[in-house]
Amino acid sequence: MTYRRWFVVGVAVAVVGVLVAVFAVFYGSFSPRGYVEDHYTRAAGRDIGSDALAYTSTRSPSQVAEDVTDAWQPADEYVDGGGVYLRYDDDSVVILPVAAGSLILLERMTTAYPRYHHVVGRGWGWGRGSTVRGGGPGAGK
Repeated sequence: MTYRRWFVVGVAVAVVGVLVAVFAVFYGSFSPRGYVEDHYTRAAGRDIGSDALAYTSTRSPSQVAEDVTDAWQPADEYVDGGGVYLRYDDDSVVILPVAAGSLILLERMTTAYPRYHHVVGRGWGWGRGSTVRGGGPGAGK
């Protein structure tokens, strides 16, 4: 009788695990990109070519940045009067002010860094939590 009880408990735990996994796959945001896609309004007419996908919000750039960074901590963040620039491992989230709130641009770092380098300068390093110089022997020289 004991083995049967443990078997039933094991099956119940497995079923709950599968249900949680299915819910997470269909309703979760597993990246900053997914978070923006799930929480803001798509504005395809404001895309920058095929590189930067545009979204909008009625909230200010600082409020949108707070929401995004609360959900996903960026590797680097740069803020100026022109907007908020968030760098993640593979993606950037650039939040710019517009008359009715914010324009949110999602872009891969490979195209975002050259596009915004004149703004962020050395504010965005490469690699999580590192600077452009990197680390290792001779770092900081």
